[in-house]
Amino acid sequence: MSGHATYEFKNPIVRWIEARLPIFSVMKAQAMDFPTPRNLNYWWTFGGIAATMLVMQILTGIVLVMHYTPHVSMAFDSVEGIMRDVNYGWLIRWLHANGASFFFIAVYIHMFRGLYYGSYKAPREVLWMIGVLIFLAMMATAFMGYVLPWGQMSYWGAVVITNLFSAIPVVGDPIVQWLWGGFSVGNPTLQRFFSLHYLLPFVLAALVFLHIWALHVVGNNNPDGIDVKSEQDTLPFHPFYTMKDLYAILVFFLVYLAFVFYSPWYLGHAINFAKADPMVTPPHIVPEWYFLPFYAMLRAVPDKLGGVVVMFASIIILFFLPWLDRSPVRSARYRPLYRFFFWLLVIDGIFLGIVGSQPPEGWWIPAGRIATTWYFIHFLVVLPLLSQIERPKPMPASITEAVLSRGGH
Repeated sequence: MSGHATYEFKNPIVRWIEARLPIFSVMKAQAMDFPTPRNLNYWWTFGGIAATMLVMQILTGIVLVMHYTPHVSMAFDSVEGIMRDVNYGWLIRWLHANGASFFFIAVYIHMFRGLYYGSYKAPREVLWMIGVLIFLAMMATAFMGYVLPWGQMSYWGAVVITNLFSAIPVVGDPIVQWLWGGFSVGNPTLQRFFSLHYLLPFVLAALVFLHIWALHVVGNNNPDGIDVKSEQDTLPFHPFYTMKDLYAILVFFLVYLAFVFYSPWYLGHAINFAKADPMVTPPHIVPEWYFLPFYAMLRAVPDKLGGVVVMFASIIILFFLPWLDRSPVRSARYRPLYRFFFWLLVIDGIFLGIVGSQPPEGWWIPAGRIATTWYFIHFLVVLPLLSQIERPKPMPASITEAVLSRGGH
């Protein structure tokens, strides 16, 4: 890699700055010349797509804050004012609202790609755990943001989710009262959520910075799960992967903008067009689609505290994934049994989302319990067992050999 000590910049202004603050050499080494495995496919572009969506959310959020009023008597009307009276306010609002969904789409694909190719295995354990922290911060940020429009689903979603903390023994009720700022969801609650929703994206950006830093320490994983053995196994990040990422981002944005312009509320709830009314409870309270699998797990346990424990455990278990899967082989390309169970997990996650979207009645209740049970069996039973009994396929000796064997260049 080129760096401050070996590369001489031609621009005199750049040289002057570089001599006093070597930021350009760092950028060149880490953003341009960074050695990247030559066999990365398009599934690796979703990290860059997720980072782009985070920037989009922060920029549109800053503009929305200029016109939003965090008060229960004015919040709903201020959102309507943004849509009707602010120049291109409708566009900013729909970019932000749909951006949350597409941010989660990118992150979910990014996470499942990591699961499929074993990107959580040594030496990338810390990289993976920072990613899980990013996911948790995203969930908190998205939940608080969904409350801000102060529609019916926003209000009752806040009531249901904040009440979950009351199940915690001893400290549960004080936590709920602190979140509410009183004895019910009201104006102090809205102001707390507004403040935290504005703060957390910058915490999220800091975690993303740490995530990228950790990535540049240990390097990228790759579809074959083989360590880099020589310079022939890598390519400079620019222009090979910057162009590949840019192309993927543009395609992703075409789909994103199609929703923004042609079906902006498709991923939301129509009931949220009605102003929050504490006296009228919606017949079926559901969170946003990206929370539905966890909502299904919450409802799968008849005990309130048990449901909360199961819901949080479903995320916490991801922190321990590097130690639950002890197989020395990373990529599912060479692990046929693991590949089969991986796709079962994907199907299970989608099914949990469907269960979470349905009323908790009839056969949906046992179906949710079975799907929740399988989720934990996958991590606590299947993965440790596969580590012992699975016989992986033979692996190439190097990344270059794997690329050439598939007709690459």
